[in-house]
Amino acid sequence: MTAGYGEGHNAAARALETAFNEECPATALVVDVFALSCPRINSFVRRAYLAAINGTPRLWKNVYAWMDSPGFMKSSVRMLWAQSRMLEAILQRQRTSAICSTFPAYAALFRKLAREGRFSVPQYNVVTDSISINSIWWRPGCDGWFVPNEDSAEVMRAAGVDPSRIHVTGFPVTPFFRRNEGVLVRPDLSLGAAPRILYIVNSGTRNAEATARRLLAEEGWEVTCTVGRDESLRRALTAVAAERPRPASILGWTDQIPRLLMTHHVVVSKAGGATTQEAIAARCPMVVSQVVPGQEEGNCELLLRHGAGALATTPDAVIETLRSAFADGGHGWAGWHGALDPLARPDAARAIVAHVLARVGSAASEPSAGLTEALR
Repeated sequence: MTAGYGEGHNAAARALETAFNEECPATALVVDVFALSCPRINSFVRRAYLAAINGTPRLWKNVYAWMDSPGFMKSSVRMLWAQSRMLEAILQRQRTSAICSTFPAYAALFRKLAREGRFSVPQYNVVTDSISINSIWWRPGCDGWFVPNEDSAEVMRAAGVDPSRIHVTGFPVTPFFRRNEGVLVRPDLSLGAAPRILYIVNSGTRNAEATARRLLAEEGWEVTCTVGRDESLRRALTAVAAERPRPASILGWTDQIPRLLMTHHVVVSKAGGATTQEAIAARCPMVVSQVVPGQEEGNCELLLRHGAGALATTPDAVIETLRSAFADGGHGWAGWHGALDPLARPDAARAIVAHVLARVGSAASEPSAGLTEALR
């Protein structure tokens, strides 16, 4: 179960679907009940969400804090009757054996259905945030939580979540990372290779063109910019890149981000959940150029806490940070890169699949622990 409020939820869901179906073909299905039940309302709310996180971050920080309050989901679930009805219909039609939710609001819906005697299979939350985890991930209860790192597990333990139900598996990423470990390599900076920088321009990225122009002005670096569907920016940067003595790649929308992360030395981007976790899986240090208050703060803190990247929120700061990292044969970069090793779990999706399938195998004669608790 997923929802289109941030790419991290969808990326995790797709990775899990792939991993389940590799293990047991035609087993898993990705579903976004919010988009299916009320497409027009969902589209409007998604646009409002993007406008808030990109245009009014202080307002979004207050909204995020309000969502963290104990009564938020209890009152909000009453408004989700259409989603609840469709969710129940899908569960019955698919003869569901287990649920993995990569979007936190589903847990409250499942609790409601459980109280009404209409849901009884194991349900897990796959937490897509790090450290700054909103309590809506755990307040409704479930059979278990899969979390991306030990730092996040400690936050949940401190909040009173049953430690036996918290599983530190990593963030589920595409199997591309696991399959290409040791296959795709970066040039050795200590031998004088040119640094490779990947700049990912997301929707709402501040200082995007200025940062890209500064990166392209560094003639000793190999630069790749992905600009999504911003054709105006792509044309402008392509013209700048054409004047460089060293080639640069200016890409529009691309599905090659995993490959780019594994072949570049550093990624410059906002601290989105999917981008941060894919960079970790690729062992590609990250220079965070923008942080959305709330959920992205923890992603940035994770990198800084472990010395696996840096925060640089202006074009000048980005360039100075990279110059420092690449100095002395990439000594600073090597420190970042080494710090990612304990965090990288490119096999996270398969670990989650193994746990869920083991639970399903023993669930036929046992009640669902998390939902039994929810019914009390």
